Amino acid sequence: DRGYDHTLHKIPYKRQTRVLNVPTDINEKNHNTYQKLNQKITMASNNKQVILRDYVAGFPKESDLVFNDATVDLSVPAGSNKVLVKNLFLSCDPYMRIRMSKPNPSTAALALPYKPGQPIYGYGVSKVIESGHPDYTKGDLLWGIVGWEEYSMAGMTAYSGFYEICSPKKGETVFVSAASGAVGQLVGQLAKIMGCYVVGSAGSNEKVDLLKNKFGFDEAFNYKEEQDLNAALKRCFPEGIDIYFENVGGKMLDAVLLNMKLNGRIAVCGMISQYNLEEQEGVRNLATVIYKRVRLQGFVVFDYYDKYSKFLEFVLPYIREGKITYVEDVAEGLENGPSALIGLFHGKNVGKQLIVVARE
Repeated sequence: DRGYDHTLHKIPYKRQTRVLNVPTDINEKNHNTYQKLNQKITMASNNKQVILRDYVAGFPKESDLVFNDATVDLSVPAGSNKVLVKNLFLSCDPYMRIRMSKPNPSTAALALPYKPGQPIYGYGVSKVIESGHPDYTKGDLLWGIVGWEEYSMAGMTAYSGFYEICSPKKGETVFVSAASGAVGQLVGQLAKIMGCYVVGSAGSNEKVDLLKNKFGFDEAFNYKEEQDLNAALKRCFPEGIDIYFENVGGKMLDAVLLNMKLNGRIAVCGMISQYNLEEQEGVRNLATVIYKRVRLQGFVVFDYYDKYSKFLEFVLPYIREGKITYVEDVAEGLENGPSALIGLFHGKNVGKQLIVVARE
C-alpha cells in the first residue's frame, strides 16, 4: 500500500542469492512491526521509535521527528509462518523527504507519504529473532523496508541506473552529481571499471578530495565554488557528456543539458535540490533533449529487484578485490536518527548515511 516492494531479501552467505516472499503482518498503528511467532510464551519489550510529528513544508527540522519509547508485544501464537526481526541498521535516503510532505498525486507513483503520529520507514538491515517460516531461521540477516524502530517488519540503485538505463561503453564520458553520496560514489567507480572518463560534483573541498583520491574519479569540482556551472562542465568535458547520472536537478540539470553529446543518456535517480522547495524550479533547456536526441529516463530501484542476483554476482568480486570501495557516515543509536536524516539536506554527511540501531 506504500508503492514499495515489501519482499524481504536474505543477505547472502557465500553465494546464496535467493529472494523470498514472506507474509508480513502490520502493526495496528504503524504498518511496520513483525509479530514474533511460534512460541507459547508472552513477552513485552521496549520499542524505541522515530515518529513523524506532522507533514513538513520547506526544509525539515529535527523537531519534525519525535523520538518515542513505546512497548511492543512479543507474544508468539503457535502455528504461524511469520517472523520477528530486530533492526540493526537503517538507511537515510533523500527520497524520504518526499514522504514527509502532504499527499501529492505527482509523487504517489514513487511512494505514499508517511502518516503523522506514526513511525517513518525506509530501507534497513534486520536480524531474525524468531521464525515460524520454513525459509527463515533465527540469525538470518534480511534487508528491505522496515520501520524506524527497534523491532520491525521487515547498491542496487547505482547498478540498475548506470547499467540498465545508461548502457555505458568503454571510453565514454560520465558526469555524476552529488557524487560523494551513497549512490554517486558507486556510480563513479562502476564507470571507471567500464573504462569511462568520470567527473563528479560535490558540495565541499573535502568531498572533492574524496572523489579523486579514494574513489578514483578523473576530475571533480565543488559546485558551491563555481559561479557558472555551464562553464565548469565545459572545462571538464570540452567535447561533451555521454552519460549523466542525475541526483540533484535544478540549475545543475539545466547546465548539463547544454553539454550533452548527441545520443547522450541521462538516468534520473533523484533531485535533492528540489525536495525542500514549496515551488520547484523549472528547467529551461529541455529542447536540447530533442536537438541532441538525448534519452532522459527516471527510475526507482525496486523496479530492478529481479536483477538482484545478477547485481551480487557482478559487484561482490570487485568488493573482495578492493576495486570498489565505500564510505559510510554512521550515527550511533536510533535517538540520533532525526539529526542524521535532516543532515542529508544540509550536506553534512560524507558517504552513505547509516544509523546503527543495534550491533547485533
